[in-house]
Amino acid sequence: MTSDIHCVSSALASIKGIDYLSCDSLSSKETLALLELASQLKRGERRIDLGNRILGLIFNKASTRTRVSFQVAIARLGGQTVDLNPKISQLGRGEEIKDTARVLSRFCDVLAIRTYGQDEIDEYAHWASIPVINALTDLEHPCQALADFLTLQEAFGKDLTGLTLAYVGDGNNVAHSLMICGALLGVNVYIATPKGFEPNQNILFKANNLASSYGAKIQVFNDPFEAVRGANALYTDVWASMGQENEQKLRSQAFSGFCLDQKLLNEADKKAIVLHCLPAHREEEITTEVLEGNASRIFDQAENRLHVQQSLLAATLGGL
Repeated sequence: MTSDIHCVSSALASIKGIDYLSCDSLSSKETLALLELASQLKRGERRIDLGNRILGLIFNKASTRTRVSFQVAIARLGGQTVDLNPKISQLGRGEEIKDTARVLSRFCDVLAIRTYGQDEIDEYAHWASIPVINALTDLEHPCQALADFLTLQEAFGKDLTGLTLAYVGDGNNVAHSLMICGALLGVNVYIATPKGFEPNQNILFKANNLASSYGAKIQVFNDPFEAVRGANALYTDVWASMGQENEQKLRSQAFSGFCLDQKLLNEADKKAIVLHCLPAHREEEITTEVLEGNASRIFDQAENRLHVQQSLLAATLGGL
C-alpha cells in the first residue's frame, strides 16, 4: 500500500498548480494516477489534509452534483468554500474577468468555474495566479469524465484499454470530454447522434489524434443501434442542455429513436453497464426501466464526482 501511495504521489507531482480546463490538460499517466488517488480516497486508504485552503466557486449555471461535490471535497481536505454567486457579487455587474481573477487569486487557493463559453474560463486561467478548474462549459465537462472513467474502472478493472463506451444523444460537452478522456485511456468511444447534432469537429479531430497514440477508436454514428452493438458501457445525457431550453420541442422530435431503453441495451455486451451524468428526463433520453435496472451504475457514477474532485483538488494544491 505504501508503494502504491508513493507511485501515485510521484506521478501527480507535476500537476501541482496547473489549470484543469480540458481532459487533455493531463497526460494519460497523470489521468490514471488521479483516478487511482480518487479510488484510494474512496476506499478510505488515504487521508489528505490541506489545512485551511479556500475553494472559490463561480457558477453561472445551475448545479446540484457539481456544486455539492466540490464543497464536500474541499471540506474533506480540511478546506472551506466561498460561493461567489454572480447574482450577489460584482461579477453580475460587469466587472472584467481580468480584474476578478487577479483579486480572487489574493483571497482563494483554487477556483472552480461553471459557465457557458470556454473562452471565459480560459481568460480566468490566463489572469489568475491560482489553479482554475473547469466545472463545466458548453465545450467540455472534464470533471464529469473523470468520474465516468472511475466508474468504468470499478466495473471492469483499472486497465480500460480496448473497452468500448457508446454514448447516445447530443454531441455536447459531455460527449466531448468522454472522447478526449477515453482516447487518453485507450477506450473506444462511439458517439450516436441524429444528423446535425454531431460533436464539435475540432474536438473530434483532437480526440482522434489522441486515440491514434493510445490504440483507441473514436467514431460518430447516426444510428444508435450500430453504435451500441457489443459495447461495454452505454451512456446518455439530456437532449437539451442548459441554455437550450427553447429548443426542447425541436430536439425531442430530432432525437426520436435515441432513447436508451431495454431494446437498445440488449444490443450491448451482456455485462454492459449504463451511465447517465444526471439530471435525467425519464422516458425521454432514458427509460425508468433502464435507469433503475441491474445494469445501471448511475448513482455510483454520481458519487464518484466527489472522489475525483477531491483527488483533483489535492493534486493541484500540492497536498500529496
